[in-house]
Formats: sequence, C-alpha cells, structure tokens
Amino acid sequence: MKWMKKMTAAALIAAMALVGGCGGSDNKKAADGGTVELKMATALPASHPLVKAMDSLKEKAAAKSGGTVKIAIYPAGQLYNDKNMNDAIMSGGIDMGLNTVGRWASIIPAMDVFDVPFLFPDYEKVDHAIDGGLGDKLGSELQKKGVRPLIWADYGFVQFANNKKEIKSPADFAGLKMRGYSKYSAETIKALGASSVTMGASEVYMGIQRGTIDGQSSGTPAMRDRKMYEVHEYLTITNHASPEFIVAINEKSYNKLSDSQKKALNEAALEVRNDIRANAKKEDLQALEDLKAKGMKVYVVPESELQAWRDATAPVWNVFVKENGKLGQELIDICTKS
Repeated sequence: MKWMKKMTAAALIAAMALVGGCGGSDNKKAADGGTVELKMATALPASHPLVKAMDSLKEKAAAKSGGTVKIAIYPAGQLYNDKNMNDAIMSGGIDMGLNTVGRWASIIPAMDVFDVPFLFPDYEKVDHAIDGGLGDKLGSELQKKGVRPLIWADYGFVQFANNKKEIKSPADFAGLKMRGYSKYSAETIKALGASSVTMGASEVYMGIQRGTIDGQSSGTPAMRDRKMYEVHEYLTITNHASPEFIVAINEKSYNKLSDSQKKALNEAALEVRNDIRANAKKEDLQALEDLKAKGMKVYVVPESELQAWRDATAPVWNVFVKENGKLGQELIDICTKS
C-alpha cells in the first residue's frame, strides 16, 4: 500500500509538472505574439480619404508586425453605423472603429469641443491643440470607458450645403431645415437661424430627396463621396468647425497584442496620423473642386464677413462651457492658446 501511494504521488507530481510545462509554453507563445485579427468599423464610404488612410494603417501594421497584426476594415456602415458603433467598441462587439468625436460626445460630452464654432482658425491650430493637451485630456476620459484612442484623425473643416437657396450670411438660414451631425453642430445651426434635424450620415441623402431636410453640415470629401451633389445645389464655405475622427480600439482587444505587436500598431498609427495631417487641407480643396465640377454653386465667405458669423454663433461657446464646467473651460483655453 505504501508503495502504491508513493507511485500515485509520483504520478501526480509528474502530471503537474507536465501541465506546468505546457502552460509555460503557451504563455511564451502568447508573449511572442501569435496572429491577431482586429475588426474595424466605420460609417464613411470606402472612397473617403480617412478610410483610405485606414487601408494604409492595415498595410503598415501588417508589415511592422511581420504579418501577425491583421486589420479587417468594414466601411460604409457594413457592420455598425456611426450611431451604434461606439457602444460596440466599448462592449467588445468589435475591436476598432473610426468615428467622429460628435458621436463620442454622447458618452463624453466634452468631445464636442471640436464642434464649437470658429474655435479653430486653421488646420494647424487643430493639430497644435491636440498635441498641446487636448488629446491627452479627452483620451484619458475615453480610457475610463475601456477604449484607447490610437489616432486623432483630421477630418478637415465642415461646411454648409443645401438645395433651397444660396447662403451668404447668417440671415439666409431662416426657414431652412438642416441636418446636424452632433449636439453642437445642431446648436450652431440653430444659432444661425435654421431648424436642426439630427440624423445618421447614411440617412442624409434620402432625407434631402424626401424633403425631410433641406441641407446639412459636413466636410467636402464626404459630400463628394456620398454623391451629395446629386441632391444639393448650393455650398457655402465657412470652415466653422473641425470635428476630428478617432481611431479607437477596445482596451481588451489592444491587450491581446504582445508588446512587439503593440509597438508595431502604435508606430503604424503615428505614421498614418502624420500622413492624414499633411493631406487634410489638400483633400478638402480637391473635394471642393470636384463638387464644383459636378455643378454645385459655391460661395466662399470672405474673411472680412466672417465676424458676423462668429457673432451669431458666439452663444454656442457659452453653452459648451456651462454644460462642461471646469473641463470645458480648460479645453477652450487649450484651443485658443495653442
């Protein structure tokens, strides 16, 4: 009996050692980084410059990781639209998403700072503000939700388009129904004297066709790529807001990556962000020319006339600070001082 007990104990010890050895091997394999596929959703069409930039991110991440980080991109709302995407990222229903700060603002209200009208006078100011503390403050709020911002992606400036009349001044907004893509986009439209209707990006074309809305506020590349020139006649260039897009990743999905894979993804993201920044203005201007070629009548508000627009929308600044308190004022200060 004693001999049997000794044999049983020895067998048990050997089995435990074997299991421990297997576990160590698995842990080493995980640390070395097996192939990981990350699914990314966006509501933007595949032809949009930001989606093309995500194609570049996919290629760079794969190259830098030796093919072990694979990103599958689902554009044009194939998996999630701009309204339900962020919940899916937070829950882990999808790994990554490219979505506007206007949609993240329903979860983190201070994200709406990018839609405070006429806060940023030019493209460079947007990037300086992000690098000067704006990105860190908003990013830390996002990480509290279990989401990591990989890239703050320059969407470019947004403009006004409609199919009713030429808009040259705030007074021309009277009687129009305009789509706002976020809370403060809607506040800006109302401050200018129009009625605001909030709807998803995929609903806008049909909404204009059916007369639900007369126009919208959007970037020129998105107008072009969604063929808004087919339902819009007039375009007014104001450069009144610059709503960033965020390439966000679920924190648990990010932590599936090994250290070397994280490094590869982060480096790829930084390179793509820099490319986006370098091309944002060029993409806006090219899309504007494309819209002109498609027959849209364009009015560019002269700098000498912009003060009337700033005066009309100044109350929106006060609403933002009132609703976001100390953080709201800190963000405004970063943007105006950077």
